[in-house]
Amino acid sequence: MSKQDIDFVHQHAIDAYSAQHAGGGMKNITIAFSLIGLYYAVELGYTGKQVQRVHMLLSRRKYNWPSLQLPSKPYSLTVNDVLKEQPGKNRDAMLREWIYDVWQCWEHQHNWVKNISQSLLK
Repeated sequence: MSKQDIDFVHQHAIDAYSAQHAGGGMKNITIAFSLIGLYYAVELGYTGKQVQRVHMLLSRRKYNWPSLQLPSKPYSLTVNDVLKEQPGKNRDAMLREWIYDVWQCWEHQHNWVKNISQSLLK
């Protein structure tokens, strides 16, 4: 997560953090956008910049975002695990592990995320 990151991996960190800390009054749209961002990153290999573009396109659509059931699976990693790594390849690799872990914990919402993405971004 360096300042010169042309792919903007920070977007993945934002999405993972938001999804991992869902609940407690967080807006439904925030959770949905985070999960959609993780879907595009993990499943489709999008860069952070590409995920930002997806978020921008979604923000143009009017949609009543539902409340999503939170995961019951515990998370294996947190942002602290990412930050413990030295900046560069090691930290970027840990970031990928973290976003994968968060995405897997939301497995019960994967179909919803895929369907809403296809529906709203056609």
